[in-house]
Amino acid sequence: MTTTTPRIDPPFAADETAMLTAWLDFHRATLAVKCEGLTPEQLRLRSVPPSGLSLLGLVRHMAEVERHWFQGILLGKPFETGHYWTEADPDGDFDNVDTADAEQDFATWRAEIDAARRAAEGLPLETVGKQLRRGEEVTLRWILVHMIEEYARHNGHADLLRELVDGVTGE
Repeated sequence: MTTTTPRIDPPFAADETAMLTAWLDFHRATLAVKCEGLTPEQLRLRSVPPSGLSLLGLVRHMAEVERHWFQGILLGKPFETGHYWTEADPDGDFDNVDTADAEQDFATWRAEIDAARRAAEGLPLETVGKQLRRGEEVTLRWILVHMIEEYARHNGHADLLRELVDGVTGE
């Protein structure tokens, strides 16, 4: 899978919404960059046992995370299953990559990013999601900050996984 993902540095000065969305987009692009140029087999390569972590698993997981926070929590859409998980297989996003279609999984991730952008477009940061999280209201501001944290953490994993696959390191 070879693509060229533009990664734009967030602005040094902007309003809060522009700053948060720019950082989120930066981290989304970082995950894509970490996966660029790899074959589906390389994307499926697991880290060290007992971990089942792989770059493709991270992409699948982030598709689920995008969907959960923006479609589920923010917009209130209920989901009985995910793209990759079920109640009986809650870690399917990470566990079931051995025969996964990498191109389709990347398309799903990108579609969820597009849907997330549409869900948040034009909403004030104080907008409260339509579903509770652990019995508490959640604002769009919190969701954006959480998504930045989620991507940043997993991009650290992606750094190590990419180095394991082919020795590439970098930002």
